[in-house]
Amino acid sequence: MSDAAQPTAAEVRAAAEAVKTALDRHLAAVERRTGEDDPGVYEAFNELAAAAEVYDELLYDRFDEVTPFEIPGTEDLPPYAGPEEPNAVSVLLRRDYAVAEPQRLLAQAQRIEAADDEGGAEVAGTVHGALGILFGEFEPDEIASRHKEFGLEEGDSTLWVLAADEPADPGEWLEAPFDQADPERVICRFDVSAVFDDDLDDEADDGDDTDEADDGDLEADLDELEEDEDLEPLDADR
Repeated sequence: MSDAAQPTAAEVRAAAEAVKTALDRHLAAVERRTGEDDPGVYEAFNELAAAAEVYDELLYDRFDEVTPFEIPGTEDLPPYAGPEEPNAVSVLLRRDYAVAEPQRLLAQAQRIEAADDEGGAEVAGTVHGALGILFGEFEPDEIASRHKEFGLEEGDSTLWVLAADEPADPGEWLEAPFDQADPERVICRFDVSAVFDDDLDDEADDGDDTDEADDGDLEADLDELEEDEDLEPLDADR
């Protein structure tokens, strides 16, 4: 960037203030959240991510400095290009699970079938049949909150809210519900993945290795001092 196009110090300061405001709004949204998938929290999250990105860019352009901010789940999305006042929204949700305890899953499905008193134990006796019974009986949010009870283990999940010009016609997208997802119409997005935790663990492990190395060097230095015959022990009274 040329010197003429560089942002002013005042513009960088204004961007920093915008980050502070977005932080306050995000915290307020979290404090008054109504559930795990509260859209207000997602909106505040994305506002904070956008403000942090602007500040990071201006800070670098003006002072050649960077921030430690890294907001997962937003860097691959293009800038929002949807309507300013959407007349409708589409909510796209994906949650992945591993069948960690098949027997627990089968037992839960058999209990559901027994309660319905319709027989059909053969359906509940297979993993795919048990999954069909489970997801037919409970809402996705309840399964998410009780997944361990059902023998499932959480994987990655993501939720996208997209702006639409008009509500879709009945049955219009049922055969391919995610094919028309336009990244430029994403109003807010939230991703959950173990990869973010792994990154933090790796950083912590690197720090632990450094500490251990430093401790080893210190112990070696002390050993050398103890072996040095020219050194006399310190008098405790001095």
